[in-house]
Amino acid sequence: MNNDLTLFNRLRPISVGFDSVFDHFEKLFDNNFHDFTSSNYPPYNIVKTGEYTYDVEVALAGYSKNDIEVTYENNTLHIKSKKLDSEAVDNNGVIHKGIAKRYFSKSFALSDNIEVKDATLMDGLLKVSMEKIIPESKRSRKIDIL
Repeated sequence: MNNDLTLFNRLRPISVGFDSVFDHFEKLFDNNFHDFTSSNYPPYNIVKTGEYTYDVEVALAGYSKNDIEVTYENNTLHIKSKKLDSEAVDNNGVIHKGIAKRYFSKSFALSDNIEVKDATLMDGLLKVSMEKIIPESKRSRKIDIL
């Protein structure tokens, strides 16, 4: 890990318990940040749907649920298309193909307390729903003075 005066290392002296968060972002920038920013295809939205709920919406017109793979591993949500066998593609008499199914891969870094709930594909929009789980010990409460 790079111990230069990165933004994260400059924040360490004034914060407590954020080491894993800082380490996570430093790893993103050092190792595979390009995996998260390399392509703007397919277009997507990140939507806050409630106080603790989020959706990642990905525009996937022409894809079926059998064409897409959604996985979660090591605090990373991966959404990608399955590689298409060009021999198996049936064009059904299409003379001009302007809407192409192309291979894509998108990754999103998630915090430790985000739980991926489900994924749905409807009307060309893949929606991956997530919830931020707040443990009871982290919820707001009044501390009695003894």
